[in-house]
Amino acid sequence: MADIREFLLFLRRYSIGRILSWGVRFEKVKDFIVAFLVVKRGKYSSSFLNTSFLLLVAGAIIGGPAIAENNPLISSSRDATAYQAGVVAYNPYENSLATVISAKPRDKMIDDQVVEGDTLSSIAKKFDVSVDTIKWANNLKDDTIKPGQILKVPPITGTVHKVVSGDNIYAIAKKYKSEAQKIVNFPFNDFADLDTFSLIPGQYLYVPDGVIEEERPVITQQFFAQIQAGVRGSSNFIWPTSGVITQAPIWYHMALDIANPSAPPVLASDTGTVIYADCLRYGYGCHVIIDHGNGYRTLYAHLSSILISAGQAIGQGQQIGLMGSTGRSTGTHLHFEVRSGETLLNPLNFLK
Repeated sequence: MADIREFLLFLRRYSIGRILSWGVRFEKVKDFIVAFLVVKRGKYSSSFLNTSFLLLVAGAIIGGPAIAENNPLISSSRDATAYQAGVVAYNPYENSLATVISAKPRDKMIDDQVVEGDTLSSIAKKFDVSVDTIKWANNLKDDTIKPGQILKVPPITGTVHKVVSGDNIYAIAKKYKSEAQKIVNFPFNDFADLDTFSLIPGQYLYVPDGVIEEERPVITQQFFAQIQAGVRGSSNFIWPTSGVITQAPIWYHMALDIANPSAPPVLASDTGTVIYADCLRYGYGCHVIIDHGNGYRTLYAHLSSILISAGQAIGQGQQIGLMGSTGRSTGTHLHFEVRSGETLLNPLNFLK
């Protein structure tokens, strides 16, 4: 044990001595170099500075990308910007919305040839329209059809109207016992003027749920939407306003139209954050979009006034505006949507 202690003491003295000796030599060399540079500073200073600058530039070019890639401050700032952008800026027309539908939408009538075994009922089921729709489109007085016969099949249940001079969507809707808003909502109906919904004589207009006057009208159950502060749907949504449901959700209009000529308040269907609150000339007009933070968003369109702003936190049942008729609208009503991501869902599945 004593030998080990003496060895360690010797090693310590030896190391200190070597370090001191190296330090003395280093100081002598340093003093010589400093004296040499001071004497020759006028001659070598330019070369020294140029060389140092080139070394600095080369180091930045070689090491810059690696430093930027692994810099936690830059990456965290970039991530934070990406997350914040979606809260204050939203363009409802930037991305197309996908609707869950059972068949590919059709934009016009098609010709279908009757084959052996076909009936009006089977053809109607095949194309997801009513039997009367096919009969009206082909001027059939009864259900008799025969193989080889060509039938015109409209893209939706309803009627097809050929526009004549003096026609307007309100008169056409009344004639076929439908709603003008349904005609406007059908995406494949064209208008000469989107402000007045004027028509061109000779064009064909699709009237969703329309019936021929001579036929017995199809009577459907009328739903009424009431504001019920204490009643919630399966996903904690409440009715956003009160009035008559003038159009129920369908594949080309996966939304709920609630009409009320008295223009009642429109309420937030659930708690969330407003991500859009502005007015457009066409489309939704003045509308609000609320993100509920649980994967769902709701949209409230055609408002006459908006009482909140983007970025604002909203409580369930809080008033966000008044029902109106702005944008692509023919009368005072609320267009209400429920979204999950980019998919439109049936609002009645949440409000029942």
